[in-house]
Amino acid sequence: MMKRMIETILHENALVLAGVDKKETDELLKKIQEATRIFLYGEGRSGLIGKAFAMRLMHCGYDVYVIGETITPSIDKGDLIIGISASGTSPSLLHHFSKAVEVGASTFVVTASTQHGLLPEATLIIPAATKQRRKEEPATIQPLGSQFDQSAHLLLDAIILALLEGKDHNGELLQRHANVE
Repeated sequence: MMKRMIETILHENALVLAGVDKKETDELLKKIQEATRIFLYGEGRSGLIGKAFAMRLMHCGYDVYVIGETITPSIDKGDLIIGISASGTSPSLLHHFSKAVEVGASTFVVTASTQHGLLPEATLIIPAATKQRRKEEPATIQPLGSQFDQSAHLLLDAIILALLEGKDHNGELLQRHANVE
């Protein structure tokens, strides 16, 4: 039974990731590379995915913060805020994006929804199922937004690999890895 479930989950995620637009991933790569600093925001499980991505960006040498942490500085011109929200309807994300635009920072959302209420400069659509189970979402055996969470995690790890491409990176990343665990 477990083998069948694992195979189904892997197959579902492969189908979702195959539906991601390459132009959108390229735009996220470009925005990250051009940003002075990067700020990540998400709520709930999307927030956990954002924290994992922020940690990987830090390992890669980027100046990165998670919104809501006590050491997060103010956002400014030249910075990038990346919001992760399956539904794209989070009022707090809209608030953070508004503040970012006000100070001249860039905005980018990673979402499953083409009908989100945000006005980011760019969007990366992950065509996965969410907890809303809208008719346009793919079928899944997984509960709530698990398919979006997993696909976002895998896709953002692929973004990290693309940022590191052509570099002998393991030693550098290891130097930035926590040593007071």
